[in-house]
Amino acid sequence: MTTHPFENVTHVASLGPVLDRLGTVFRTFDEQDSGCVSYGLLASGQRWFVKTSSTRKGISSLRRAVSFHQRVSHPAIVPLVHSFTTGDGLVLVHPWMSGEVLYHPTLSRRGGRAAPGSPMARFRAQPLARIHTALDSLLSAHLAVEEAGFVAVDLYDGCMFYDFDEHRMMLCDMDEYRAGPFVLEADRLPGSTRYMAPEEFVRGAVIDIRTTVFALGRALRLLLDAGDQERQWRGTAAQLEVVGTATSAAPERRFPSVQSLVEAWRSAGPRHA
Repeated sequence: MTTHPFENVTHVASLGPVLDRLGTVFRTFDEQDSGCVSYGLLASGQRWFVKTSSTRKGISSLRRAVSFHQRVSHPAIVPLVHSFTTGDGLVLVHPWMSGEVLYHPTLSRRGGRAAPGSPMARFRAQPLARIHTALDSLLSAHLAVEEAGFVAVDLYDGCMFYDFDEHRMMLCDMDEYRAGPFVLEADRLPGSTRYMAPEEFVRGAVIDIRTTVFALGRALRLLLDAGDQERQWRGTAAQLEVVGTATSAAPERRFPSVQSLVEAWRSAGPRHA
Protein backbone atom coordinates (compact mmCIF):
# COMPACT_ATOMS: atom_id res chain seq x y z
CA MET A 1 0.00 0.00 0.00
CA THR A 2 1.25 3.49 -0.86
CA THR A 3 2.27 5.57 2.13
CA HIS A 4 1.60 9.28 1.99
CA PRO A 5 1.83 12.32 4.27
CA PHE A 6 -1.96 12.51 4.75
CA GLU A 7 -2.22 9.03 6.25
CA ASN A 8 -3.57 10.17 9.62
CA VAL A 9 -5.66 13.05 8.28
CA THR A 10 -9.41 12.39 8.33
CA HIS A 11 -10.85 15.86 8.84
CA VAL A 12 -9.42 19.37 9.05
CA ALA A 13 -11.03 22.76 9.40
CA SER A 14 -9.10 24.19 6.44
CA LEU A 15 -6.80 22.64 3.83
CA GLY A 16 -4.24 25.46 3.53
CA PRO A 17 -2.58 25.07 6.94
CA VAL A 18 -2.31 21.30 6.44
CA LEU A 19 -0.55 21.69 3.12
CA ASP A 20 1.85 24.21 4.68
CA ARG A 21 2.55 21.84 7.58
CA LEU A 22 3.12 18.74 5.48
CA GLY A 23 5.18 20.14 2.62
CA THR A 24 5.54 22.75 -0.11
CA VAL A 25 2.96 23.60 -2.74
CA PHE A 26 4.82 23.85 -6.04
CA ARG A 27 1.85 24.28 -8.37
CA THR A 28 -1.76 25.44 -8.13
CA PHE A 29 -4.59 24.68 -10.55
CA ASP A 30 -7.32 27.18 -9.75
CA GLU A 31 -8.96 27.82 -13.12
CA GLN A 32 -10.70 24.48 -13.62
CA ASP A 33 -14.22 24.63 -15.02
CA SER A 34 -15.17 21.76 -12.71
CA GLY A 35 -15.17 24.08 -9.71
CA CYS A 36 -12.32 22.13 -8.14
CA VAL A 37 -8.95 23.53 -7.05
CA SER A 38 -5.89 21.30 -7.10
CA TYR A 39 -2.33 21.51 -5.84
CA GLY A 40 0.98 19.88 -6.54
CA LEU A 41 2.51 19.16 -3.13
CA LEU A 42 6.10 18.15 -2.39
CA ALA A 43 6.12 16.27 0.92
CA SER A 44 8.47 13.68 2.41
CA GLY A 45 10.54 13.66 -0.75
CA GLN A 46 7.59 12.78 -3.00
CA ARG A 47 5.12 14.73 -5.10
CA TRP A 48 1.36 14.47 -4.69
CA PHE A 49 -1.69 15.79 -6.53
CA VAL A 50 -4.22 17.18 -4.04
CA LYS A 51 -7.70 17.97 -5.36
CA THR A 52 -10.43 19.73 -3.43
CA SER A 53 -13.76 21.49 -3.80
CA SER A 54 -16.16 23.37 -1.58
CA THR A 55 -18.95 23.75 -4.17
CA ARG A 56 -21.97 21.45 -4.25
CA LYS A 57 -21.19 20.36 -7.81
CA GLY A 58 -17.52 19.78 -7.09
CA ILE A 59 -18.11 17.85 -3.86
CA SER A 60 -20.62 15.61 -5.62
CA SER A 61 -18.08 14.89 -8.34
CA LEU A 62 -15.33 14.09 -5.82
CA ARG A 63 -17.65 11.74 -3.93
CA ARG A 64 -18.28 9.87 -7.16
CA ALA A 65 -14.51 9.65 -7.63
CA VAL A 66 -14.11 8.02 -4.23
CA SER A 67 -16.78 5.45 -5.10
CA PHE A 68 -15.18 4.79 -8.48
CA HIS A 69 -11.67 4.25 -7.13
CA GLN A 70 -12.95 1.94 -4.41
CA ARG A 71 -14.13 -0.45 -7.12
CA VAL A 72 -11.89 0.18 -10.12
CA SER A 73 -8.15 -0.34 -10.24
CA HIS A 74 -5.90 -0.61 -13.28
CA PRO A 75 -2.22 0.16 -14.02
CA ALA A 76 -3.29 2.85 -16.52
CA ILE A 77 -5.61 4.64 -14.07
CA VAL A 78 -3.98 7.12 -11.67
CA PRO A 79 -4.99 5.72 -8.26
CA LEU A 80 -6.64 7.49 -5.37
CA VAL A 81 -4.51 6.97 -2.25
CA HIS A 82 -6.52 8.93 0.32
CA SER A 83 -9.51 11.19 0.90
CA PHE A 84 -10.61 13.36 3.82
CA THR A 85 -13.05 16.14 4.61
CA THR A 86 -12.55 19.80 5.44
CA GLY A 87 -14.87 22.26 7.13
CA ASP A 88 -16.46 23.10 3.80
CA GLY A 89 -15.52 20.35 1.35
CA LEU A 90 -13.78 17.15 0.35
CA VAL A 91 -10.13 16.44 -0.55
CA LEU A 92 -8.66 13.68 -2.71
CA VAL A 93 -4.98 12.72 -2.78
CA HIS A 94 -3.37 11.09 -5.83
CA PRO A 95 0.27 10.41 -6.62
CA TRP A 96 1.78 13.06 -8.88
CA MET A 97 2.38 11.63 -12.34
CA SER A 98 5.08 12.73 -14.76
CA GLY A 99 3.73 13.72 -18.15
CA GLU A 100 1.18 16.05 -19.71
CA VAL A 101 -2.58 16.09 -20.07
CA LEU A 102 -3.34 15.93 -23.80
CA TYR A 103 -5.83 18.78 -23.50
CA HIS A 104 -6.09 21.23 -20.60
CA PRO A 105 -8.97 23.71 -20.90
CA THR A 106 -9.39 26.31 -18.17
CA LEU A 107 -11.92 29.02 -17.37
CA SER A 108 -9.88 31.55 -19.35
CA ARG A 109 -8.56 29.36 -22.19
CA ARG A 110 -10.08 26.97 -24.71
CA GLY A 111 -8.79 25.30 -27.84
CA GLY A 112 -5.18 24.63 -28.73
CA ARG A 113 -5.34 20.92 -29.58
CA ALA A 114 -3.86 21.46 -33.04
CA ALA A 115 -1.39 24.19 -32.05
CA PRO A 116 2.20 23.23 -32.92
CA GLY A 117 3.95 22.04 -29.80
CA SER A 118 0.74 21.32 -27.90
CA PRO A 119 0.58 17.99 -26.05
CA MET A 120 -2.06 16.67 -28.46
CA ALA A 121 -0.09 17.68 -31.56
CA ARG A 122 3.05 16.07 -30.14
CA PHE A 123 1.15 12.92 -29.28
CA ARG A 124 -0.32 12.65 -32.77
CA ALA A 125 3.18 12.98 -34.23
CA GLN A 126 4.41 9.92 -32.33
CA PRO A 127 5.26 6.76 -34.29
CA LEU A 128 2.20 4.59 -34.86
CA ALA A 129 3.51 1.81 -32.62
CA ARG A 130 3.59 4.17 -29.63
CA ILE A 131 0.12 5.50 -30.36
CA HIS A 132 -1.27 1.98 -30.61
CA THR A 133 0.33 1.13 -27.26
CA ALA A 134 -1.29 4.20 -25.71
CA LEU A 135 -4.68 3.34 -27.20
CA ASP A 136 -4.37 -0.20 -25.88
CA SER A 137 -3.87 1.22 -22.38
CA LEU A 138 -7.01 3.34 -22.82
CA LEU A 139 -9.06 0.33 -23.93
CA SER A 140 -7.61 -2.03 -21.33
CA ALA A 141 -8.44 0.40 -18.53
CA HIS A 142 -12.05 0.48 -19.70
CA LEU A 143 -12.25 -3.29 -19.61
CA ALA A 144 -11.67 -2.86 -15.87
CA VAL A 145 -14.30 -0.10 -15.79
CA GLU A 146 -16.78 -2.40 -17.52
CA GLU A 147 -15.99 -5.34 -15.25
CA ALA A 148 -16.68 -3.19 -12.17
CA GLY A 149 -20.09 -2.18 -13.52
CA PHE A 150 -19.25 1.46 -14.25
CA VAL A 151 -19.87 3.57 -17.34
CA ALA A 152 -17.73 6.39 -18.66
CA VAL A 153 -19.00 9.95 -18.19
CA ASP A 154 -16.97 12.99 -19.26
CA LEU A 155 -14.28 10.90 -20.96
CA TYR A 156 -12.24 13.13 -23.25
CA ASP A 157 -8.63 14.05 -23.96
CA GLY A 158 -8.51 16.10 -20.76
CA CYS A 159 -8.56 12.77 -18.89
CA MET A 160 -5.64 11.38 -20.89
CA PHE A 161 -2.19 11.87 -19.41
CA TYR A 162 0.81 11.01 -21.57
CA ASP A 163 4.42 10.68 -20.46
CA PHE A 164 6.51 11.56 -23.53
CA ASP A 165 9.70 10.25 -21.92
CA GLU A 166 8.36 6.88 -20.81
CA HIS A 167 5.81 6.68 -23.65
CA ARG A 168 3.02 5.78 -21.27
CA MET A 169 -0.67 6.67 -21.29
CA MET A 170 -2.47 7.15 -17.98
CA LEU A 171 -6.06 8.17 -17.22
CA CYS A 172 -6.93 10.77 -14.62
CA ASP A 173 -9.89 12.93 -13.55
CA MET A 174 -12.45 10.13 -13.89
CA ASP A 175 -14.63 11.80 -11.27
CA GLU A 176 -17.85 11.66 -13.29
CA TYR A 177 -17.77 7.91 -13.97
CA ARG A 178 -20.84 6.24 -12.47
CA ALA A 179 -22.29 2.83 -11.74
CA GLY A 180 -24.48 1.86 -14.68
CA PRO A 181 -26.73 1.61 -16.37
CA PHE A 182 -28.63 4.68 -15.19
CA VAL A 183 -31.32 7.00 -16.47
CA LEU A 184 -30.28 10.57 -17.31
CA GLU A 185 -32.24 12.89 -15.03
CA ALA A 186 -30.82 16.14 -16.45
CA ASP A 187 -30.90 17.79 -19.86
CA ARG A 188 -27.37 16.53 -20.60
CA LEU A 189 -24.35 14.93 -19.00
CA PRO A 190 -21.09 16.81 -18.44
CA GLY A 191 -18.46 16.33 -21.10
CA SER A 192 -16.90 17.38 -24.38
CA THR A 193 -19.35 17.26 -27.28
CA ARG A 194 -16.57 15.80 -29.43
CA TYR A 195 -16.76 12.59 -27.41
CA MET A 196 -20.39 12.41 -26.29
CA ALA A 197 -23.04 10.01 -27.57
CA PRO A 198 -26.43 11.35 -28.72
CA GLU A 199 -28.24 9.88 -25.71
CA GLU A 200 -26.13 11.99 -23.35
CA PHE A 201 -28.21 14.99 -24.41
CA VAL A 202 -31.63 13.39 -23.84
CA ARG A 203 -33.37 13.59 -20.47
CA GLY A 204 -34.75 10.15 -19.61
CA ALA A 205 -32.26 8.29 -21.86
CA VAL A 206 -30.55 5.14 -20.61
CA ILE A 207 -26.80 5.57 -20.19
CA ASP A 208 -25.06 2.21 -20.30
CA ILE A 209 -21.95 0.46 -21.55
CA ARG A 210 -22.86 1.25 -25.17
CA THR A 211 -22.45 4.91 -24.25
CA THR A 212 -18.93 4.08 -23.08
CA VAL A 213 -18.31 2.27 -26.36
CA PHE A 214 -19.27 5.46 -28.24
CA ALA A 215 -16.85 7.61 -26.20
CA LEU A 216 -14.03 5.12 -26.74
CA GLY A 217 -14.77 5.03 -30.44
CA ARG A 218 -14.48 8.80 -30.60
CA ALA A 219 -11.22 8.65 -28.66
CA LEU A 220 -9.81 6.13 -31.13
CA ARG A 221 -10.89 8.31 -34.04
CA LEU A 222 -9.44 11.53 -32.63
CA LEU A 223 -6.16 10.14 -31.28
CA LEU A 224 -5.27 8.12 -34.38
CA ASP A 225 -5.61 11.13 -36.65
CA ALA A 226 -2.76 13.43 -37.61
CA GLY A 227 -4.91 16.55 -37.30
CA ASP A 228 -7.93 18.01 -35.57
CA GLN A 229 -10.31 17.98 -38.55
CA GLU A 230 -10.54 14.16 -38.83
CA ARG A 231 -9.13 14.18 -42.34
CA GLN A 232 -5.75 12.50 -41.74
CA TRP A 233 -6.56 9.02 -40.48
CA ARG A 234 -3.41 7.05 -39.64
CA GLY A 235 -5.05 3.71 -38.92
CA THR A 236 -6.22 0.94 -41.21
CA ALA A 237 -9.46 0.91 -43.18
CA ALA A 238 -10.64 -1.98 -40.99
CA GLN A 239 -9.98 0.06 -37.85
CA LEU A 240 -12.00 2.94 -39.27
CA GLU A 241 -14.90 0.54 -39.81
CA VAL A 242 -14.64 -0.48 -36.14
CA VAL A 243 -14.78 3.18 -35.15
CA GLY A 244 -17.84 3.63 -37.34
CA THR A 245 -19.67 0.80 -35.58
CA ALA A 246 -18.64 2.02 -32.13
CA THR A 247 -19.93 5.51 -32.86
CA SER A 248 -23.24 4.61 -34.48
CA ALA A 249 -25.93 7.12 -33.51
CA ALA A 250 -28.28 4.31 -32.46
CA PRO A 251 -26.95 2.50 -29.35
CA GLU A 252 -28.26 -0.87 -30.55
CA ARG A 253 -26.01 -0.68 -33.62
CA ARG A 254 -22.84 -0.27 -31.57
CA PHE A 255 -20.70 -2.99 -30.09
CA PRO A 256 -22.61 -4.35 -27.07
CA SER A 257 -19.63 -4.15 -24.72
CA VAL A 258 -16.15 -2.74 -24.31
CA GLN A 259 -14.85 -6.30 -24.57
CA SER A 260 -16.39 -6.75 -28.03
CA LEU A 261 -15.04 -3.36 -29.14
CA VAL A 262 -11.55 -4.29 -27.97
CA GLU A 263 -11.66 -7.64 -29.75
CA ALA A 264 -12.79 -6.02 -33.00
CA TRP A 265 -10.19 -3.25 -32.70
CA ARG A 266 -7.32 -5.63 -32.13
CA SER A 267 -8.42 -7.85 -35.02
CA ALA A 268 -8.53 -4.82 -37.33
CA GLY A 269 -5.04 -3.62 -36.45
CA PRO A 270 -2.04 -3.28 -38.78
CA ARG A 271 -0.98 -6.91 -38.29
CA HIS A 272 -4.23 -7.99 -39.93
CA ALA A 273 -4.51 -5.26 -42.56
